[in-house]
Amino acid sequence: MRKPRDFDGELKALQDKARELKTRKVQQLGELVIATGADCLGADELAGALIVLAETKEAAKREAWARRGAAFFQGRARRAASTAERHSGGARAQPGGAPPSTGSKGAA
Repeated sequence: MRKPRDFDGELKALQDKARELKTRKVQQLGELVIATGADCLGADELAGALIVLAETKEAAKREAWARRGAAFFQGRARRAASTAERHSGGARAQPGGAPPSTGSKGAA
């Protein structure tokens, strides 16, 4: 005989997971605001800027913002890697034995 499903338990577990994901998303957005230096803006200024960004339909502007954002994250990754190299003596292994890259592609 099959065991009956506990729909209430499953629903509660899904709601808990959704709440956890939402909390993590809010935390990550806050960390992003701080990392970009936008925490010096007032809440009204930040909300207004985000509204303008969300309403913009011009593909060229959105693409430029995406490139700038990607460059921001790549720069953060490089800084974090260089900090790790300093703490480990500078000998960081590259996958496949490849030498570290010296240039960056597409950085605006």
